[in-house]
Amino acid sequence: QVQLVESGGGLVQAGGSLRLSCAASGRGFIPHVQGWYRQVRGKQREAVATITRGGEINYADSVKGRFTISRDNDKSTVHLQMNSLKPEDTAPYYCYLRVARSEYWGQGTQVTVSS
Repeated sequence: QVQLVESGGGLVQAGGSLRLSCAASGRGFIPHVQGWYRQVRGKQREAVATITRGGEINYADSVKGRFTISRDNDKSTVHLQMNSLKPEDTAPYYCYLRVARSEYWGQGTQVTVSS
């Protein structure tokens, strides 16, 4: 069983920065895809940034150039550096991990950007 623990959400003014982290714990898992999703009020959950086992990175168009996903060398922790935050980035952010055919989600961490 894999568990995900998120940290780093909070309240920031527009133009500010936040860094989210997600630590995965479990025995002998090999992450295939790691990333961050968010669910803006009234919209479906969307992928913000993902990184594959091989290091391929994808970003939502709305965050390109502002957000950066990275992970530690042992692949157990993934980070999301969010710069130039906008009020429309306000949402709960969920850490995501796929191991083979199993998917895991964090509990969510709230990001609120004030105008």
